[in-house]
Amino acid sequence: MANLSDEEREILAAHESGELSPAANEAEEIKRLRDYAEATLRKDARINIRLSSRDLRMLQTRAVEEGIPYQTLVASVIHKYVEGRLREVG
Repeated sequence: MANLSDEEREILAAHESGELSPAANEAEEIKRLRDYAEATLRKDARINIRLSSRDLRMLQTRAVEEGIPYQTLVASVIHKYVEGRLREVG
């Protein structure tokens, strides 16, 4: 538990002290979130894209550092961008 972030420690403390309680519609909420997760992870479309060799090598290097396939990294970056969680810096 030493690897918990501050936020995770806060949540754990709230749980252990009984401050947290299940949602009134717990089963419905779990189903809604499960359906959302499945829809998010479903990969049902294919694209082709041309990149510079340098960019591809850099993507592959980053993916190795993250321990994931480079195509998964590309899909993750695109998903975060379209969800508004990835913004251009500069």
